[in-house]
Amino acid sequence: MTDIIHIRFEIPAAADDLVADLRLLLEDFTPRVQFLPPDSARLDVTGARRFWGRDARGIAQVIQLRAVALYGVRSAAGTASSPMLAAMVSALAPLGQVFAVGHGTDEIRTFLHPRPARELPGVGTATAGTLARFGLYTVGDVAAVPLHTLQRLLGARAGRALYDRARGHDVSAVDSAPPARSLSAQHRFVYDELDAVQHRRVLLALAVELGARLRAAGQIAEGVSVIVSYADRSATTRSRILPEASHHTVFLGRGAYAAYETLGLQRARVRGIILRADGLRPADRATRQLALDAQDDKQLLIEAVADRARARFGDGVLYPAALASAPPGRYRSADGIG
Repeated sequence: MTDIIHIRFEIPAAADDLVADLRLLLEDFTPRVQFLPPDSARLDVTGARRFWGRDARGIAQVIQLRAVALYGVRSAAGTASSPMLAAMVSALAPLGQVFAVGHGTDEIRTFLHPRPARELPGVGTATAGTLARFGLYTVGDVAAVPLHTLQRLLGARAGRALYDRARGHDVSAVDSAPPARSLSAQHRFVYDELDAVQHRRVLLALAVELGARLRAAGQIAEGVSVIVSYADRSATTRSRILPEASHHTVFLGRGAYAAYETLGLQRARVRGIILRADGLRPADRATRQLALDAQDDKQLLIEAVADRARARFGDGVLYPAALASAPPGRYRSADGIG
């Protein structure tokens, strides 16, 4: 019987030393710890319950107490029988509390079925809209639909993934490998740029470059960070965890756009933008590489063709039409430690 804890810390920005300390704290409880940048972690405490004499919820409560006492960091946590369920439960828990879902089929169904379908991993805006058009608003609604119907609506891979997740099935595991290097690409505007359309255009170009480089290196990213620098030399960072660890441009771009939107920029004088892929790990460690909606399969096929063309003819030979006047190759890249 597997026990997973998903914990979200309230970590100040640019607190790399604190993140390292928190990781060491978690490893005191179990060696099976996976940090999820920028502020979350999952732990497999299945083998630690007997040592600590507590269930998963009790272990999570001790972790919370130690994080506050030692580092002044508050947290919220969820426990369940799989990483997916633990993450969903954790998202509902307020700071300072631990929510738990039992291992029984009835307990999992009782938790999952009333939840909005958009809370399932991999259900983005497009997929949620497709489901809503057919009257599927909750996880319970989705769970009542036959597999072949979901596959007709969303595509074979995405339909299968949603079918499994709506029933609480999750085959992912806690990856305790140390945090990997990050990979970043950056652009500096010739003049301070106020136009949000140009900001998003740059993000797309940077996502194209990062995706190609990650695929060439055989790596996938857990999340992305957008760092925006301004005319007054200040900077702001926003991060997003991807629904699935990925190296596909379409998913990196969606994460980048989502992070950028949280900045709420209003006529800000932007001097430069950095897009960073966080939490890199070997692509062969991915539990699944799935499309999020019916259109993604087509985009991934186009992406594979573009990779082969760039490998043969150079970076500027094939890129999205939106970048026609500024091929992705013009943007500068840098490696860094995540």
